[in-house]
This record gives sequence, structure tokens and C-alpha cells, in this order.
Amino acid sequence: MTKVSVVILNYDGKAYLEQFLPVVIDYSENAEVVVIDNASRDDSIDFLKSNYPDIRLIVLQENLGYAGGYNEGLKSISSEYCVLLNSDIEVSENWLQPVIELMDNDPGIAACQPKILSYRQKEYFEYAGAAGGFIDWLGYPFCRGRIFDTTEKDTGQYDDIRQVFWASGACFFVRTSVFNQLGGFDESFFAHMEEIDLCWRINNEGFKVMVCPDSVIYHVGGGTLPATNPRKTFLNFKNSLVMLTKNLGVGEVVLKIPLRCLLDWVAVVKFLLDGSANHSLAVLRAHWSYILILFRILKKRSKNGQDNSLLIYKRLLVMDYFLRERKYFHQLKMR
Repeated sequence: MTKVSVVILNYDGKAYLEQFLPVVIDYSENAEVVVIDNASRDDSIDFLKSNYPDIRLIVLQENLGYAGGYNEGLKSISSEYCVLLNSDIEVSENWLQPVIELMDNDPGIAACQPKILSYRQKEYFEYAGAAGGFIDWLGYPFCRGRIFDTTEKDTGQYDDIRQVFWASGACFFVRTSVFNQLGGFDESFFAHMEEIDLCWRINNEGFKVMVCPDSVIYHVGGGTLPATNPRKTFLNFKNSLVMLTKNLGVGEVVLKIPLRCLLDWVAVVKFLLDGSANHSLAVLRAHWSYILILFRILKKRSKNGQDNSLLIYKRLLVMDYFLRERKYFHQLKMR
């Protein structure tokens, strides 16, 4: 049995496969490289069959999103570890070994991510994961090296291996057994924040999520769905409410969901003032969609017996960032 499978979910990403797949293959010795095609409309499949006939290709008949695409594709993978890798990532030499060694040495680690830097500005952290993720009191995600839209320059300040609340879906190392035990990603998310939801459930089961900066990758970002697309706004706002409803305690849901919705309405006004009415509409659609699926969400509520308080920022990140101008991770009082 192959120990490590590097699994790339592709959707209309032929250009990224042409650019980055050769490096993934060269730097992934002793690992199986798998491509799951999420019903691409370009000629990705023909390109792979012609140029990489030895790569394992799993072809899906419809676009199931990030969550459903990986859930379906990983059903046929039995490796001890799966590395879920975005197609728009340039890996570096020896990127697999440090993470796998870390996880081998501690069976309590269920998921891990490398240090994620920007492909376009390689001295800066990249938005989607940076040096490991956390959430605040109301579930706003942030990273060591990135808070909201502020990314830090990498000067080695976050080069320590440490436990985090969530690992980035851009490059997500996971024990296949734990992924299957927890039912994989929640497919109602479709895309965005499903990895945070899964990591929350991993934490609740008493496993650890880590970041291993000895491994470094470079992420283009927004390859499939750019930040300017209102669809991304819709998914982020809707999925945030879903994630909180699933994973918070009952009392916290009653308290925090209304507060989060109130801040979402502040975002609606800000989008309008910025001339982005389509994003304002996306937030309203997100709230309506959340209401429509609320009863289904409640049925998915996970057990919440594990104390994750040391990994959750106990203040309001929105207040610290916008009012107190705390733009960098080291300015936050995590403990």
C-alpha cells in the first residue's frame, strides 16, 4: 500500500496542471500522485491522458465542489496519508518529508499544513492558510501571517512547529483513517471553509491539527473562484453560519449567531458604500440560504466535549483589526 497520496482536485485547471504538475511529480518521490477531475469543461482530461498516462486519474461526472469532489475521489484511495493539494500551487523540494515525519512521530496529529507563501510575492505569506489558522470568538478565521486582507512578510517569525485550530485546504495533510472516521468534508459547504469545519470536528475528537513550516509551498490563490466573484462572498458568509451552528454549544449558538448576522449586515452596508451591490446581495442570499437549510444543519451538530479554548481567540477580531488597528498576529493576545 502506498503510504502517501498527493491528490489534486482539478476544475478547468489545465493551465495550472501544465505549469505546476511537473514540479509536484518531481518533488513527490515515493508518493502516489492522483488527479480528481471535477467535471472540467476544458481539455484537462485529454491533456493528462496524453502527457501523464501513468498518473491515476479519477473523473467525476459533475462538479461536486471542493468538499464533494474530494469526498468522492478519496473513496478509492487507501493510503495512510492523503495530501489535498490545490492545482495552483508550486511545491518546493522536500516538501512532503517534514510533515509526514511529524505526523509519523505523533499519532495524535490528524491534520497538518506547510508554510504557505504567495507565488506572486514569495517573501510574503499567502492569504489561504499562511502559517496556520485560528478563529475568533465569533468564528472569523485568521492565520499566523494573515488577518483579513493584511498579509505579513515572512521573516521567519512563524517558523515554529505548533498546534493550530485549522489547516488550510490549499495544502491539507490528513490521516485517511481520521478523514473517513469523521465522514470527510460536509458537502453542503460545496467550497470554502469546509476544511475549518472538518478541523473543528478533528479538535472535538481530541486529535491535533498542526502547522509544519519546515515544509514550504507557494500558492497562486483564487485559481478557481477569485475573491471578486460574488459567488465566493455567498459561500463564505453562508458557510460561516453553517459552521458555527454545527460546532458551537447550544447556548453559544443562541448568543453568537445573531451577533454574527448583525456584523454581516454591517458588511452589507460596507459593500454598498464601496459600490459592490452584487456582494451585498450575495450576503443577503447567504442568510436566506442558511435559513432554508437550518433544520438540516441542526441534525449535523457534532459533539462538543473537547476544550478548544486555548486555540480560539477570545476577543472580537473585527474590533481589534478595524478599530484598534491590530493588523498582525503577534499583536493579538491569544492567551
